[in-house]
Amino acid sequence: MKTLLAATALALTLSACSAPTPTDEAAPTAEASETAAPAAPAATATEASLDRTMTLEGLGPLKIGQPVPAGSGWTKPDMQASDACLIYKSDAYPGVYAIVENGAVRRITAGQGSDVTFVEGIGVGATRAQVDGSFPGFRETPHKYVEGGVDLTAPNAASGDAAVRFELDGAGKVTDMHVGTAPVLGYVEGCA
Repeated sequence: MKTLLAATALALTLSACSAPTPTDEAAPTAEASETAAPAAPAATATEASLDRTMTLEGLGPLKIGQPVPAGSGWTKPDMQASDACLIYKSDAYPGVYAIVENGAVRRITAGQGSDVTFVEGIGVGATRAQVDGSFPGFRETPHKYVEGGVDLTAPNAASGDAAVRFELDGAGKVTDMHVGTAPVLGYVEGCA
């Protein structure tokens, strides 16, 4: 790893030395144009292997209906509203949290700052048309707090099986997406 870092630093130093200065009026030579810019550092194996696709089963190591796996990086903050309902977060998944009740994951939410998507490619920022195209037949209800916003919920949400719910703002863009089981799927304020 030290060798790779040293080689990268040397390549950056050499490329900086050979770059034309702002006052250099000469056109680049063929040799200079053939010199490739240094490659961006590759993601670490841990970052590259993270599954960022939400499914009805869960997200990465989190599975709906199962306990939070030990050593998964998902932790609960010290401050919680109650011991019956806990919120877990992971630094590896910014903008995502999980609701745990009775020792099992009941809902996973991806919101602002999240790069998590469903396999259909729908994520935070998707449009209403994109959601409707990938998830037809979802039930629309007014958003509890956002004027002009709506919730789009899977028709099977009350069945007890895992289901999906999207929150859209007044402009018709996805702000939050949830996968989980009723009644937790419908909670609008974390554990409530």
